[in-house]
Amino acid sequence: MLLSGIIIERIKKEGPLSFRDFMEMALYYPELGYYNSSQNKIGTDGDFYTSANLTAAFGAMIGRQIEEMWRNLEKKPFKIVEYGAGTGLLCHDILDYLKNNISLYNSLTYSIIEKSSSMREIQKKHLHEKVSWYNSIQEITEINGCILSNELIDNFSVHQVIMEDQLKEVFVDYKDGFIEILKPAKQELADYLATLNVQLPEGFRTEINLEAVSWIKDISKSLKKGYVITIDYGSLSAELYSNRRSCGTLLCYYKHQKNDNPYQFIGQQDITTHTNFSAISHWGSQYGMDCCGSVDQAQFLLALGIKEYQNSALNNNPNNLAQAMQESLINYRLLIDMGMKFKVLIQQKGVPEYPLSGLKFINSSKAVFG
Repeated sequence: MLLSGIIIERIKKEGPLSFRDFMEMALYYPELGYYNSSQNKIGTDGDFYTSANLTAAFGAMIGRQIEEMWRNLEKKPFKIVEYGAGTGLLCHDILDYLKNNISLYNSLTYSIIEKSSSMREIQKKHLHEKVSWYNSIQEITEINGCILSNELIDNFSVHQVIMEDQLKEVFVDYKDGFIEILKPAKQELADYLATLNVQLPEGFRTEINLEAVSWIKDISKSLKKGYVITIDYGSLSAELYSNRRSCGTLLCYYKHQKNDNPYQFIGQQDITTHTNFSAISHWGSQYGMDCCGSVDQAQFLLALGIKEYQNSALNNNPNNLAQAMQESLINYRLLIDMGMKFKVLIQQKGVPEYPLSGLKFINSSKAVFG
């Protein structure tokens, strides 16, 4: 049976599903959900690109930031924990860069939290040392180091709400096709907005990512000492709840084409929403972590020296004009296109407030063009 048929049968049996439960099934249903299926998802033959797909320099810059964090932690044994490692390219490129630091590399372990068996198999094809796999962060003991995610939170299943005379939640029903109905929102959703001091105007539709709150809580409990790097596309509350976002931020990706209809290509298309970095920072603070700062991805990469790094690589191969042109295009996409849409948030726990190189341009909106 197709996944759409399974969802329809559940609705007939249980009644309308919250949009959150619909999205969870569409993305994560065993073997048929988008992220648990065997289809290609990332790259030319997939539905979207990540920064790690464009150039190994992206992973090298994260490796450079992690190297600094290791020094801040007094060069002691260091754990990197990556959530949802995609094809494993980012992990590969980080480790490849860190091999140049023998002291760090020898004391390093790399843990990947990956629930998808199909993605694990892809990752294991080119990750042959230092790496182990887990289903949850609770399985990993004594984390002193860095917890990393790249384009993870945007795929957490979200509740959708609309403000009418009161806050209403979107549910999914089926009547000769999927339809949406509204029910009074549970108190937990209203409390989320109130905690962030958000007041929605009438007619405003948006997403509430309660799973992200649970995620940062689990991280704060598991991290003994170190840092959290969260990379994703999204914004602060002031932007996400501004008038121009009155229809929400949900988007779907199918073969590199965007659409806003989650009720088609079920199990075959990605469903995403923007990450609320205000929420991640707030609840991280509530659970014992300090916010180091947040910058655009472009500012983060420039601060860590990506231009110099790539120029050095080209200088070592000066006769390859085609590669130089390709790297120039990659630079544009990383620094201007993707780099301005993505944010990097760094939080810490149990570490003195050392300045981090990746946050050097934290208040500079001109860093990309300087």
